[in-house]
Amino acid sequence: TGGHTTEILRLLSCLSESYSPRHYVLADSDKMSEAKIRSFEQKRAETFSKSQFSLDRIPRSREVRQSWISSVVTTLYSILYSLPLTYKRKPDLILCNGPGTCVPVCLSAFLLGLLRIKRTVIVYVESICRVETLSLSGKILYYFSDYFIVQWPDLKKKYPKSVYLGRIV
Repeated sequence: TGGHTTEILRLLSCLSESYSPRHYVLADSDKMSEAKIRSFEQKRAETFSKSQFSLDRIPRSREVRQSWISSVVTTLYSILYSLPLTYKRKPDLILCNGPGTCVPVCLSAFLLGLLRIKRTVIVYVESICRVETLSLSGKILYYFSDYFIVQWPDLKKKYPKSVYLGRIV
């Protein structure tokens, strides 16, 4: 909520019109991000007349300070909710940057690939604020993403599969 949305919108501002339509997935309790996305897309439509986007909501997989045990249950619920959405959208690419909401969506897409229903490229960009350690989402998606981008050289040293591009947001 907020910070992750700002970072992902900065990344999206660099993408061409060919990355359309864009489907945003938000936690059902996230009120702030929707306004930011709509504002971003309104400005984008001034430049790209054929710009298309949609917003989808899923149950939040983990609340801040939620216990590990209960977060397993809520994340599983979120994955079950994400599967039909991911199947319906059948994305070519998922670009995500760390909020817990991205984990169920990415795992759902990964599962669809395993079942040979739809192969989705998963690009995970670790938040700029993660200097020495990965976020919980990063620790999970390090193993499932096709491209795992970090913004600090120390993280590249610790996580050899990662790609260090410098500060991109």
